[in-house]
Amino acid sequence: MTKQSKSKAGQKPAGAKVEAIAETTVEAYEQAVETTKAQVEKAVETSKAQVEKANEAAVKGYDEFTAMQKDGVDALIKASAIWAKSAEDLGKAYLALAQEAAAANSEAAMALLSVKSFKEAVELQSEIARKSFDKSLSESVKLSEMSLKVANDVFQPIQQQFTAAIEKVGKIPA
Repeated sequence: MTKQSKSKAGQKPAGAKVEAIAETTVEAYEQAVETTKAQVEKAVETSKAQVEKANEAAVKGYDEFTAMQKDGVDALIKASAIWAKSAEDLGKAYLALAQEAAAANSEAAMALLSVKSFKEAVELQSEIARKSFDKSLSESVKLSEMSLKVANDVFQPIQQQFTAAIEKVGKIPA
C-alpha cells in the first residue's frame, strides 16, 4: 500500500465529513429552535399571568372606587335628609318665636293703653323692653345652639364617609 492509500483508509471520505457537519448543524439548529420556542412560551405564559393579575387589580380597584362613590352619595343623601328635618325644626322655632313676640307686643300695647300716668307708662315701657331683651337673648342662644347642632348633625355622615374613604385609600398597596 502506498502512503496515500494508508492515510485515506483511516479517514472518512470528504462527502461524509460534510454530511456529518450538516447533520450536527441541523441538530444544533433544531435544539436552538426548541429552546427558543420554550422560552417564548414561558414568556407568553408569564405575560398572560401578569396581564390577568393587573386586570384583576384594575377591576378590584374600580369596584372599590364605585363602592366609595356610592358610599359618598349615600352620606350626602343622609346629610341632606338631616338638613331638611333640621331646617323644618328651625323654621318651626322661628315661627314660634315670632308668634310669642306678636302676642307679647299685643299684650304690651294693651297694657300701655291702660296706664294712668306718664310715669307709669315709662316704668311699664322699661319693664317691657327688659323682658323683650331677655327673651331675645335667651331665644337667640337657643337658636344658635340649634343651628350649631344642625351643622354638626349634617356634617357627621359626610365626615364618617370621608374618614372611611381615607382609611380605604391608606390600605391600598402602592
